[in-house]
Amino acid sequence: MTSPIDRLRPTTSAHHSAQDLATTFELTVGTGRTAPDADPGALAGVEIWSVASDNRVAADGDLFVALPGASTHGASFASGAIDRGARAVLTDPHGALLLDEAGEHRVPVLVTDDPRNLLGRVAAWVYGAPAEHLTTFAVTGTNGKTTTTYLIDHVLRALGWKGGLIGTVEMRSGDRVLPSRLTTPEAADLQALLATMREDGVSTLAMEVSSHALAMHRVDGFVFDVAGFTNLSQDHLDFHGDLQEYFDAKAALFTPEHARRGVVVVDDAWGRRMTEAATIPVATLSVADGGVDTDWTVVDVVAEGAAGSAFTLRHRDGRELRTTTALPGGFNVANAALALAMVLEAGADLRDVRAALEVAGGVSAAVPGRMEVVGMAPRVVVDFAHNTDALSLALAALRPTTTGRLHVVFGATGDRDKGKRPRMGAVAVEGADVVVVTDDDPHGEDPAAIRAEVLAGALAALDAAHGATGTAGTAGTPARTVTEVAPRAAAIRDTIREAGPQDTVLIAGRGHEVWQEIAGVDHALDDRVEARAALAERDETTKEHGA
Repeated sequence: MTSPIDRLRPTTSAHHSAQDLATTFELTVGTGRTAPDADPGALAGVEIWSVASDNRVAADGDLFVALPGASTHGASFASGAIDRGARAVLTDPHGALLLDEAGEHRVPVLVTDDPRNLLGRVAAWVYGAPAEHLTTFAVTGTNGKTTTTYLIDHVLRALGWKGGLIGTVEMRSGDRVLPSRLTTPEAADLQALLATMREDGVSTLAMEVSSHALAMHRVDGFVFDVAGFTNLSQDHLDFHGDLQEYFDAKAALFTPEHARRGVVVVDDAWGRRMTEAATIPVATLSVADGGVDTDWTVVDVVAEGAAGSAFTLRHRDGRELRTTTALPGGFNVANAALALAMVLEAGADLRDVRAALEVAGGVSAAVPGRMEVVGMAPRVVVDFAHNTDALSLALAALRPTTTGRLHVVFGATGDRDKGKRPRMGAVAVEGADVVVVTDDDPHGEDPAAIRAEVLAGALAALDAAHGATGTAGTAGTPARTVTEVAPRAAAIRDTIREAGPQDTVLIAGRGHEVWQEIAGVDHALDDRVEARAALAERDETTKEHGA
């Protein structure tokens, strides 16, 4: 039984002298007047016991960290944080100047050239290095992070440990749950949450670490016990620029500053490159049947259709573990194997893990919005697949267990990597019989323009495969079609209504998300809710026609 997390901060925290903080991190001390002129006396008697970088959640005892933003400097919001009880401000020279110009002199100002680079370490110091009290696991990669962290948490709980979880879907402290806004929280929130977990008696943490988090120093301030790498493919190039920069951001996790050891899936070139780039001890894992010499190898995989797969995880020293996962698809075998290998590399005894999994029913977890079956006849599956590789793998996983036609409803995210849009359209045509292009999260872009880019790739692939062309409405052949339907709720409803009882409908891209942003406005939209409503409407119509 879970209950909401009612706080992100610990209920108690040691008080620290602001002077000790300034000395420890070599901060310039200013009063706010002509900052950053030194005035050590400005810190006399000032104590802090918590950290915030968002003025809206600032509280008594905070060090408010005013960061430079894309368009507005955080110093512009410092007065609000001080009104809520912040005892001091940490910022850069420009932020200090803004405070001075605004006449904000109520609290001392601490100045450093790059406060973002320092925030994680400062927050860890304030909260007493809470991660040192946990056994911590970090998972990075383009796809599979969420599922792998859930599976790690599942194995740890099966072993009897009280687990914490941080990721895209939610944050957990034991049995208490809080929805997530970011894959990896901001540094101040992260350290506060770790301190809360320590108070709750949590002993382990499984955490997703995004490339954004690494590039923006959100996980600075503690070292993970084991880091895992799933895979890498095109995504987030709007932020990173190119694949090499994207890879480099993730490779930072496999350094002594961030992890003690790693486990890397080496079934593609990026995984093999990660083992070369790593500057910590790394165990390699292969799931492909290619005879690759690795530390851990998955063998004897038996696909059991919609019921998942059985597999053996074998170490080069001869140790092996036969188990199952109820999650469908070969990619989920890889996720389960990585989760197991990471727990074993952390020091868990294989015999204990085997015994725990026999009781727990294998390596499985209900992961919201990840190959989540929300109905049958037709089978309707909701998945977070929002890039080319993830969409291809999801369709490939569903094809063998679909006796009828395979439908996919999907779109592409606005204000994100535009290069993947036509490729996603092509992959959909290659993997599905019925392709319905709709809206994902348009954000600030024109939804119709995004759909057009996806459709261009889909129609080109359709033409190449079948010699069928089209520009709008429905194009294709009786065996394979491409349709544009908006808005998304209508696309889901229409597709489920038209599907046969032996068909499968994959609703891809948004997974667990419950809000859709259009032109800066959030609209309630949960693919699972829409799918269940469409299935209920279909059932009612069937009853009426049968009556």
